Amino acid sequence: MSTKPLILHNVSVGTRLLPFSAQVERGALIHIIGPNGAGKSTLLARIAGILPGEGRVMLNQQNLDALTPAELARCRGYLHQQQQPSALMPVFQYLALHQPVGCDLALADRVVGDLATSLALGDKLSRPLTQLSGGEWQRVRIAAICLQVWPALNPQASLLLLDEPMNSLDISQQAAVDQLLHQLTDAGISVIVSAHDLNHTQLHAHQVWMLRAGVMQDQGPTTEVMTVKSLSKLYGINFRELESEGQRWFIYQNHI
Repeated sequence: MSTKPLILHNVSVGTRLLPFSAQVERGALIHIIGPNGAGKSTLLARIAGILPGEGRVMLNQQNLDALTPAELARCRGYLHQQQQPSALMPVFQYLALHQPVGCDLALADRVVGDLATSLALGDKLSRPLTQLSGGEWQRVRIAAICLQVWPALNPQASLLLLDEPMNSLDISQQAAVDQLLHQLTDAGISVIVSAHDLNHTQLHAHQVWMLRAGVMQDQGPTTEVMTVKSLSKLYGINFRELESEGQRWFIYQNHI
């Protein structure tokens, strides 16, 4: 498999996302940050093959726009922003729908068990989706999309796209998701996340893409891209950088 499973060449979506190019390495964890309306969800949907646009998205050396929905599902997982469940099916049935076609069913059961344990869903597997809290439903959705691209079940998978996955999650649940994402990146899955918690991003992301008004302002290693100057320009407010116990933290002040 190529060391660059995802290559973007002049990708755009009307005026919502202006042309943007990038190459994503295997196992990279990338955070997209920027104000509301910056185009983060648009970019993720374009990369996922859900939203049409201009330019070329190469996924595993194949033109994404030429792939069928079934082929896309084998190559990448995509978690869009949260929507309320409408189906009456129980959690375990919803998860089963996300198992890769043709996978080892016994192994899939073990992976489901591990994901349920990691995300504190073990006692929720028989509960109908419509009886879940917002945080429980979000964790079920995350478990399902991880199951879809889990390397032991789906060796063709190379990319996971997550649109604000930490919505409705408490601190311990966020930590559990972080651990899962690190497991996936360690196994070679590239992960791209839209995020709003800047300090969480600078702690976990390998790289950052900075997006504002549909224009990519900067991209690169997290420690190089995330600076007081760049963040202040991106969000239009003043930032300060503090250091405590060898770790830096960004805090905002008044408007510029």
